[in-house]
Amino acid sequence: MKDKKVAHLIEAETKRQRVGLELIPSENYVSADVLDALGSVFTNKYSEGYPGKRYYGGQDNTDPLEQLAIDRAKQLFGSDHANVQPHSGAPANIAVYQAWLEPGDTVMAMKLDHGGHLTHGHPITSSAKLYNFVRYGIKDLETGEIDYEQMREVALKEKPKIILAGFSGYPRNLDYAKFAEIGKEVGAMLMADMAHIAGLIAGKALPNPLDFGFHVITSTTHKTLRGPRGGLILSNGKVTNPLKAPEKTLENLPTLIDREVFPGFQGGPHMHTIAAKGVAFNEALEPDFQVYAKQIIANASRLANELMKRGFKLVTNGTDNHLIQIDMTQSFKIDGREAQEILDTIGLTANCNAIPNDKLPPFRPSGLRLGTPAITTRGLKEDDMEKVAEWMKQAIKNRKDEKILNTLSIEVKEFASRFPLPSDN
Repeated sequence: MKDKKVAHLIEAETKRQRVGLELIPSENYVSADVLDALGSVFTNKYSEGYPGKRYYGGQDNTDPLEQLAIDRAKQLFGSDHANVQPHSGAPANIAVYQAWLEPGDTVMAMKLDHGGHLTHGHPITSSAKLYNFVRYGIKDLETGEIDYEQMREVALKEKPKIILAGFSGYPRNLDYAKFAEIGKEVGAMLMADMAHIAGLIAGKALPNPLDFGFHVITSTTHKTLRGPRGGLILSNGKVTNPLKAPEKTLENLPTLIDREVFPGFQGGPHMHTIAAKGVAFNEALEPDFQVYAKQIIANASRLANELMKRGFKLVTNGTDNHLIQIDMTQSFKIDGREAQEILDTIGLTANCNAIPNDKLPPFRPSGLRLGTPAITTRGLKEDDMEKVAEWMKQAIKNRKDEKILNTLSIEVKEFASRFPLPSDN
C-alpha cells in the first residue's frame, strides 16, 4: 500500500487482534474469503434497485451476485424472502418500522437498561420521535425471566402495531411462543431483532423465531454470523415487484420492506459487502458452523461459571447464549468503564454497558459486557475459559500494581499468539 500511514495503522490493528483476546460479544473475526470479497472490485459498481430491476447499466454480475446472497440467506434461515441490502442492523430496523408503521403508531420493545438496543426506541433516536415505544422487561433479575404477564397487560392496553423481540445485552433466551401468543391476541406484527444471535440460530444452537410465527427478522451480518459489517432482513409472505406499492398487509410485508430499504431509506447497495455476505452465508451453511455455534454457547456457559466462582456478580446469574453481563459495582466496587480500561491493559477487550436499573450514567455504567463468539472462532474451548476468568480477576484485583499487570499482559499475548486469526490461514 502506498499510503504508509494507513498501512501502518492496518498493520498495528492486525497485531492488536493477534496478540489479544476479543471478548466484546458483538465482534468477531471473518475468514480470508470474506475479506477478499469485501475488498473486491464490486466496490466500484452502483446498483440501485434489485436484481432484474436496476436503474444503472452494467449489471451483468451484480444481479446474479445479489440473488446468490438472497438465496443463501433464505436457505440458512428458512424464510420466504431476504433483503441483503441494509448497510447495518440499525437501518434494517428502521426500514421495517417505516414499512409497517405510520407516525405515532406504537411499538412494544424490551426496556433499554434490561437489554434492549438503541434502535428499540431510545429517546435520542429519530425512531423514538416518530413512533410511540412501550416496554416490557425482566421480572426476576436473578433468573432473567421476562415478565410476560405484564407484557400482555401493556399490549392489551396500548395495542402495539409491532411487538419486537430482541436485545443487545440480555443473557437469556426469549420465549418466542409467548411473544406469538400475545401478538396474535392484539393483532400485532411480530418482529425479532436477532443481530446478536443470528449465528446461533443459523447454527441450530438456538430456536428460530420464524418457526413460531414471527413475520420479520432483522439482523446484522457480523457478530455470531461471522460475516462483514452489514444488515439483513428476513420475512415471510408474498414477494411482488418492489417498485410498485402494494396494499399494507402481512402477506405483502416482503415487498413493503423492499420498498423502504430502496428507495425509501437507502440509495445504492454496497455490492462488495453483499459479495462478502454471500460468502459468509455459504460458510454458515457448512456443517462445521453448527459445531461452532454450539461451542460459542458452551464456552459462554463455562466462562460464566468460572467468573462466578471468582466473585463476579453476573446479571441473571449466568447465560443461555453467547453473552455475559457483569455487575462490577457489586463484584469489585468499580464501574464498568474502569473494568474495561483495566482489561484493555492486559489485552482482554470487553465493553462497559448499562445493567438493569443501573444507577450510574451511560458513559460510566455499572456493567461490563462480554461474550465468546470471537474467541471461539480463534479455537478456544471450555477449559480455556478458566484462564480467561482468572486473568480478569487478577487484573481487576491488582489494578494498581503495574508489575502484575505487565506480567498478565505477557501471559495473554503468549497465549493468544497460539491461536491464529482466520485471515492468517
